[in-house]
Amino acid sequence: MIDGSRAAEVFLEAAKLNREDPLLKGSMLEFPNYGQLVMTGDLHGHKRNFEKLQRYCDLEKFGARHVILHELIHEEIESFNAPDRSHEVLLAAAQWKCDFPDQVHFLQSNHELAQLNRNEITKNGRIVTIAFEESVAEAYGDPNGKVLAAICELIQTYAIAGRTENRVFLSHSLPSPRDIPAFDRSVLTRTPTELDLGEGGSAHSLVWGRYHNGPALGALAKMLDVDLFICGHQPQEMGYDVLHDRQIILASDHNHGVFLPIDLGKPFDLERLTRNIRPFAGVA
Repeated sequence: MIDGSRAAEVFLEAAKLNREDPLLKGSMLEFPNYGQLVMTGDLHGHKRNFEKLQRYCDLEKFGARHVILHELIHEEIESFNAPDRSHEVLLAAAQWKCDFPDQVHFLQSNHELAQLNRNEITKNGRIVTIAFEESVAEAYGDPNGKVLAAICELIQTYAIAGRTENRVFLSHSLPSPRDIPAFDRSVLTRTPTELDLGEGGSAHSLVWGRYHNGPALGALAKMLDVDLFICGHQPQEMGYDVLHDRQIILASDHNHGVFLPIDLGKPFDLERLTRNIRPFAGVA
């Protein structure tokens, strides 16, 4: 474990590189029509799967490969009083961004947005946002919150979505059916405001939405001019699910977790994308 001052430096450098990401247009990552993109689901501090992801991606060797990370924090703890060590995976991800700034990318998620906004989330009877703050302070000897402030600055720089030339939309989630009429798609072409990120805002609804149905996904596909969606957010015991012939939901935070390599230079249908899903268990 590095000391707090160095950790804060890494988080702040990664935040700077996020803001300077050449693929970022407004708040959306626009990927090229060549190379490969590796899309993950929620990681929630799953260190082993993150390390396998790094080995699979081998970014030093594959310069045209990109990877998307989201929902890195708030791990599933073994006992109620156990510390939340997901900040270790977040730090490793920030360092990965520093090492490969044009290939590692972050998407905003509901847990990270809640941490940024200091909105409480309760899981298994524990307020995970407070548990995360306490674990960061203890791990880095950070009573003044310097490391936590650097983490929040990093989270604030996350893109809220990505899209590929072959018409795939990538995001942590999508607006719920009831929120689609009020969704302001201009949030994708500009830097989100506090209103966008707050409850009722379009960025907020994009990362918190659930219960998507066929008509809602069809309406979003038309609104966003895409064919398919790849998201996380909704737990998947067996690693993934396919909904309404338009959406793949990935989970990367357990032993059945998966990731999805996407060839950016080929047209895709849902069947071909689904065949490409890979289990972390298969990565040495």
